[in-house]
This record gives sequence, structure tokens and C-alpha cells, in this order.
Amino acid sequence: MEFLFLLILSIFTYLLVQRTVGRVTKTPVWLLWLVLMLPLIFWTVMASVYQTNQLPPRALGVMLWSLIICPILYWFLFQLGRRSLSDTQVASQAIASGTDVNPTPETSPPVRPISAGEETQLRNCFPWSVFYLQDIEYRPQAIICRGQLRGQPDAAYQRIQENVREQFGDRFVVMLQEDLNGKPFFALVPNTILAKSYGDSSQKLTNIPLALGLLGITLITTAFVGLRFANVSAEQLQRNPDNWLLGLPYAISLMVILGCHEMGHYLTAKRYRIRSTLPYFIPIPFFLGTFGAFIQMRSPFPNRKALFDVSFAGPIVGLIATLPFLIWGLSNSQIVTLGDRSPIFDFNAFNPRNSLLFALIAKSVWGNQLVAGNGLNLHPVAIAGLLGLIITALNLMPVGQLDGGHIIHAMFGQRNAIIIGQITRFLLLLLSLVQREYFIWAIILLFFPLLDEPALNDVTELDNRRDTLGLLAMALLIAIVLPLPTPLARLLNI
Repeated sequence: MEFLFLLILSIFTYLLVQRTVGRVTKTPVWLLWLVLMLPLIFWTVMASVYQTNQLPPRALGVMLWSLIICPILYWFLFQLGRRSLSDTQVASQAIASGTDVNPTPETSPPVRPISAGEETQLRNCFPWSVFYLQDIEYRPQAIICRGQLRGQPDAAYQRIQENVREQFGDRFVVMLQEDLNGKPFFALVPNTILAKSYGDSSQKLTNIPLALGLLGITLITTAFVGLRFANVSAEQLQRNPDNWLLGLPYAISLMVILGCHEMGHYLTAKRYRIRSTLPYFIPIPFFLGTFGAFIQMRSPFPNRKALFDVSFAGPIVGLIATLPFLIWGLSNSQIVTLGDRSPIFDFNAFNPRNSLLFALIAKSVWGNQLVAGNGLNLHPVAIAGLLGLIITALNLMPVGQLDGGHIIHAMFGQRNAIIIGQITRFLLLLLSLVQREYFIWAIILLFFPLLDEPALNDVTELDNRRDTLGLLAMALLIAIVLPLPTPLARLLNI
């Protein structure tokens, strides 16, 4: 199972590296992929060789050094072949992800998309009392207008957007961004460029037959995995085919949680008139029965407020859907005695102290019956609820294009979000030394680019209410990921 999971993760990782950094660096993608995968490959091989035995000190030392050396080597190789900043800055900051940063003459728009006479019209779109225009730069992806912002960012954006639309119609999409020094600038992106990232607005959003087909297949795959969690053997299934119904509680619970998470994104995006697809589920015939679900955004976020609300809605709605399943499943689970060492994902003897939030919920359900040294033989619905917490935590990681990365970006801006994302990667690597099961999370986060997609108006800051909600979301992440502190465990006798 470990090698099968490693194979799937390797394919996913290669495709992700190819999509995210393949256009930014000349270093071969396979080499970057290999450097990132080396620690995980080593860990998988050692875990398979030694199985349940303790890894030897020398292997642990090599593992620790690989966690330090491989990210540094990856960064060095990436920087060694990195393309010039002038080729990539606009593509990463002012244009939606997926745009070709090195367009060929056959496929790219002209470097100067407006005439000399139209440049005067463009300059007239920037009143000196709103945005004092100092310089116009022509890039293959956009027209960059640099200067000094004189008014409030949201009012300036609305004013200049209206002026550009009055002069040029729908030829350009206006974006207000910040450069690496924190200075605001306007970018005028041709609609033809934006259409390459998001698709034609006349295209059908959701492939309904495909979405329904994936929904049905995922229900089947999760139901069969649910049979394993319900301890239904193949012989029992052959003797009584109706036993397959025992896999449905897990399947339905998990799919409702995933569906609510994605519908939280979808409905909030619809409120902001952001074009998005309905959820697509990802079925797999083993492991958990699914790799989750996703929706596709077909238009950019208008501002950081919309970026925050859409990103925040998914994990919170998913958590609200998770709690009833988790509480009911825990009440129908069984208390068992823990062994000397219980793996973090041992559902037959799950240690509630692995997660602060889970421990508090489990204690509130079982009360004095759950004491120190006890674990839980989780009901299939409780397993789905636990996975709901894990999905919430993974999505709240403040890294790149994850929901948490979008939330941090909306709160602190893109530059600070990149720094926070890098710190998060490092902290999770340290946590994996205590809980080795988190090592896979740490490796996965290394593959997510720190730079996420900016909003059209990416300068206007959030209000205090949203900043508070964002901090609460990060506190929720910590409560799920961190183990129950020992003093609190003694106080609760758990």
C-alpha cells in the first residue's frame, strides 16, 4: 500500500511541478521532481524494510539531513535555471495562473497593444488626483502603468476602471496590484490573454454528465472502502450481497462533507458573480475511496474581500457539516485500550490525543468513560468525520493556492502571504519529526507554489471583521493539527 500511494503521489507531484514551475525555470522538471521526492522515497523504503520496528539512528539522521538538504538543493536548481524577472513578473502578479509567460510570435499579442495616439487616451484615464501616472511599460501580457496612488485604493480602482472602459470598451481588464516593493501599479490585461486562463465566457461551465458520472463512481468506491471500515469481509459479502449497504454510512457521510465544502465555495462565488463549475468528485478504488472534490473558477476574483469570502466559506461550511457526523459517529464508537504506540491513522485504536479539537469533542461525547490510556475503535461515520477535520486542516494550510493561502493573502497581501507560506512549510517539517504521519503533508506542501492568483483589485485591505474571522480560521487549523497538550490532557484525564 505504501508503494502504491508513493506511485500515485509521484505522478501527481510531477504533473504539479510541471504545471507550476516548468514555465518559470529552465531546470529540467524531472530533476526538480526527483530532488523533492527523495526524502519521501527514502522514508517509504525504510518504513517498508523495518515495518513496525524503530528506524536505526543512522537512518533517522539521513532522513533529517535530507529534509534540510533537498529543499535547499531544489531552491538552488530552481534559481539556477530561472528565467528573467521581466519575463515572469507580470505573469505571476498581474495575470491569472496558466498564461504562457514566454509567448511565441505566432501565439502572442503584439508587445505594444495600443497605438501612439491611444497612449494619450490611456494617460487621460489616470487623473493626477487619483493616480499620478509616471511610466507606462509594455509587456507581452499586459500594459503596466506605474505611478503614485493618491486616493483610496477601491475608489481609485473603480474610477480608473470606468475611464478605461469608456476609452477602450472591453479590450482590457484592469487590475490593481502591488510590486515586490509594495508600490501599487495598474495592469491592463487584454481580454484575449485572460480568456486563455479562464476560457471563453460563452462556454458551458459544468459538464453535467461528467459531474454526475464522477459522483456515482465515487459513491461506489467510497462504499467499498466503507465495507473495510465496517469489517465486512469478501466472504460475508458473497454470502449476503445486501451487506454492501454497510459501506454506505461512511460513503454518504464523507461525500456530504466534501460536497458541502465545495458548495460553500460555489455559492459564495455565485454571490460575487464569479463564474465557477459545480463540484467534481475524484474517485479512487482504494485508500479512502476518493481524493476529494474540486470546483473550477472561470473568472478572476474582483477584490480581496471576495477572495477571502470564497476561500473562507469552503472550510467553514465543511466543518459545520462534519461536526454532526463526527459526534454521532463517536457516540457509536467503542472505547478500547491503547497499545504502546498507536499510529495516528489507526482507526481501530485511534488515540484522541492526536488532535486537540478531536480530543475535546471526544471527551464531551464520552465524558468520564474516556480516560487516560484509552482509545477509540471508530465507527465508519466517525472515520468520515475525522477525515472531515483533516480535510479542513489541509485546506486551511496558509500556503499558495490552498484556501488558507488565499485567506492569508486576502488578510496580509500577496508578499506577506508568500513569507507566511514558506514559514508554514518549515514548521510542518518540524512537526513531522514528532508525528511522522505529517511528513506526507509537508512534502505535498512543498509542491504547492507560494504565489497564488491575485484579485483584480489586490490592494484594498479587508475590514476588521474579516481579519478576525481569518485569525479564527488559523486558530482552528492549529486546534486540529496540534496534539492535545500534556497539562490539558491531565486536567481532562484523557
